[in-house]
Amino acid sequence: MTTVPTGRSRPAITLVVVLLAFVTVPMSISGAAVALPGIGADLHTAGAPLQWVMNAYNLTFASFTLVSGSAADLVGRRRAFVIGCGIFAVGSLAAAAAPSIVLLGIARALSGIGAAGVFASGGAILATSFDGAARTRAFAALGSAAGLGLAAGPTLSGLLVSGLGWRATFGLHAALVAVALAGAGYIAESRAEQRPRLDVTGAVVFVAGLATLVLGSVQGPEWGWASPGVLALLVVGVGLLVLFVVLQARSAAPLLDLTLVKNRRFLALCMVPVVSTFGFVTLLTYLPTYLVGASGFSPQRAGTVLLLMTAPVLLAPPLAGRLVNRGVSARAVITISLVMFAGGNAWLTVIATSSSVAMIAGPLLLTGLGAGLSFGVGDGAAMSLVEPEQAGMATGFLNTMRIGSEAIVIAVYGAVLVSLIRTRVGSQEVAAKVAAGDLTGGDARTLADGFTHALHVALNGTAAVCAIGALAIAAALAPPRRDLAATSSAPKDPQVPTKVA
Repeated sequence: MTTVPTGRSRPAITLVVVLLAFVTVPMSISGAAVALPGIGADLHTAGAPLQWVMNAYNLTFASFTLVSGSAADLVGRRRAFVIGCGIFAVGSLAAAAAPSIVLLGIARALSGIGAAGVFASGGAILATSFDGAARTRAFAALGSAAGLGLAAGPTLSGLLVSGLGWRATFGLHAALVAVALAGAGYIAESRAEQRPRLDVTGAVVFVAGLATLVLGSVQGPEWGWASPGVLALLVVGVGLLVLFVVLQARSAAPLLDLTLVKNRRFLALCMVPVVSTFGFVTLLTYLPTYLVGASGFSPQRAGTVLLLMTAPVLLAPPLAGRLVNRGVSARAVITISLVMFAGGNAWLTVIATSSSVAMIAGPLLLTGLGAGLSFGVGDGAAMSLVEPEQAGMATGFLNTMRIGSEAIVIAVYGAVLVSLIRTRVGSQEVAAKVAAGDLTGGDARTLADGFTHALHVALNGTAAVCAIGALAIAAALAPPRRDLAATSSAPKDPQVPTKVA
């Protein structure tokens, strides 16, 4: 059974359209973070309600990605892409016009659902539109696009907030996706030949389970991890996900074909973005807070310093793609990238309140290069393992692992920082303020030292997680012995030699 794209197809335009949408989705995450102070001042809100401008987006994004991917295989990947872009654009426009923090949160949740459709169907479109070396280059470009969105989001948002106000940030996101929609007609449609009905029960259980689990993780630092509400959310979330697996094993047309998860190499490649979350995204989230709060950098200077880590994400994916196309195994490139995460985080423990930019430039560049090498190549390798009719499902699961891990790991990382700071400052409330970059609750030097100690411990822990992840993923990506024996008589694709049946 194959999936053949139908209708007029312009591969170059297809790539540009998908890349533009992929730039915008992560830009809506990093850009919105910069707009939060302006939103709080304009809508007279602060604290947890303000954070839901970010949390609502991440929650729905993570929860609906798998459903969107499986639905794309059934209704058509281009159609799902168009629907996702449309929902994202409407949500962004609603956010730009929101008169209250509640309506803004609802609009951001709607944007997250659209983002799930864009990510799940966009990757599937490239997987079914390109083959071989062209696919590797396409996914490398996709990695650069995602990196560009993360890196450019804060800069563009800062300029717009300063000149036009925070609403212009969401208006820009809507405009960019509208341009992508205008070119969607040049994308060939593709879908699975056998199209059973969508597993609605499985979809509801999965969305409810992951949303509950992510909600519990997000509220953990706010309510307390041992609070009855958080424990109930986490238990219910895990229980629903277990129920989802049971339902999928019994379903004739599952939302997630468990043979995908049983393939160790595909599952290992889906764990790559999870390790990337530990090694890269946590720094992207919390390092600026440390630089501004503890080191006394201006927000603009902190953003400039962060370019040392984000710039390689834009430049390295094409390099990684060329290496793979020239015969270097994707396994080697990915393993090296994860080792770079471990080395970069361990090296960054040299940071102190008085550290110069030159002192931390090395670890930031190393970490950014690791992210750039894994972005795109890992996704391309994962998609080369699946049959075309499962492209949407596979992309949906891969990005669910990516976005879900970001929402959960960032929340846990922040909670760990607060707990470690509290051991030095003695107050949970003060520790929470210090982790957010506010060192006005006591002696500034003592609070800064506590923040530095907590960051060092967290960096060492993250380095250990990345090192273990690198070893485990490298082992799981080793080709089966029958494939090794066959290489002497038949050359194999340097990415992944075997597909899921």
